[in-house]
Amino acid sequence: MEAGLVQREQVPYTSIPAAGVHGVGLRALPGNLLRLARGTLAARRVIRQFQPDALLFTGGYVAVPVAVAGRRIPSLVYVPDIEPGLALKTIARFADRIAVTTPDSRAFFPGDQRVTVSGYPLRPGLVPLPKEEALSRLGFQSDLPVVLVTGGSKGARSINLAVAAALPELLKYAQVLHLTGLVTWGETQASLPELPAALKARYQAMPYLHDMQLAYSAADLVVSRAGASILGEYPRFGLPSVLVPYPYAWRYQKTNAEYLVSRGAALLLEDGQMAEQLLPTVLGLLQNPQRLAEMRSAMSDLAQPQAAENLAGILVELAQSSSQKAKTASW
Repeated sequence: MEAGLVQREQVPYTSIPAAGVHGVGLRALPGNLLRLARGTLAARRVIRQFQPDALLFTGGYVAVPVAVAGRRIPSLVYVPDIEPGLALKTIARFADRIAVTTPDSRAFFPGDQRVTVSGYPLRPGLVPLPKEEALSRLGFQSDLPVVLVTGGSKGARSINLAVAAALPELLKYAQVLHLTGLVTWGETQASLPELPAALKARYQAMPYLHDMQLAYSAADLVVSRAGASILGEYPRFGLPSVLVPYPYAWRYQKTNAEYLVSRGAALLLEDGQMAEQLLPTVLGLLQNPQRLAEMRSAMSDLAQPQAAENLAGILVELAQSSSQKAKTASW
């Protein structure tokens, strides 16, 4: 999916072979190691052709062969989640600089002077719009709050089903923008209850929305997973959150959610509690404007709108240092 998004922005894109080795099982391990070896050779060819002055890594097993191939080139490791994944922990040992989203990530690099708190980078167009404009463009009214529900690009089955079950009651008090994800779109559509016309007008569902600026600007509350992007996007829009960490992976999402909860900006629901707790949790917040306002303020306080510039500045510094060393060596 990342390939499609990058190419959509008309950014040159090259893929290389890669595979994970953590938690894949002994039967898959030899084949995955072979793919990583092939990826390293492919990365060397790309690096020879592109001749970079600096490298930026943001995690995932695909980064490992590139890091091995480019180990003599100055590099910056950026940690999007609060807790670094295995690939980033490995690459960070050899990096020149390490950037993290929040100060809490310093705990995973104790005493490391290479660490800088950069914030989470956002694309330039992701800025708040006037609420009335966002509501109008999405076809919502201004007399009821808007709850945004999103499970990410692929979707979150448990969230989608819980929301579908809660709609007859929830739509009495709010409008709902439901981004189901591409994979779970059909299943979610099939699970929707029959709604009277008056309530049906308050509900909009779609598999994916490229212009998340509209969704965030219109929403009064968001229900979502707790991937790394929530650490940048929700603070930028001051968006109070009910976070449901993905339960079938390492604890990265739960750590992200707990960070926002500890700052008073979000509530955390376990995935197994969704069916019983989603509706009372959301209604409890919607019916408590003061609590929502406090959460909105707490979330806004965490925004770091200069994060992309901070990362770019480090990369330029590394590249200039690399260029200077090359000139010195040539003399």
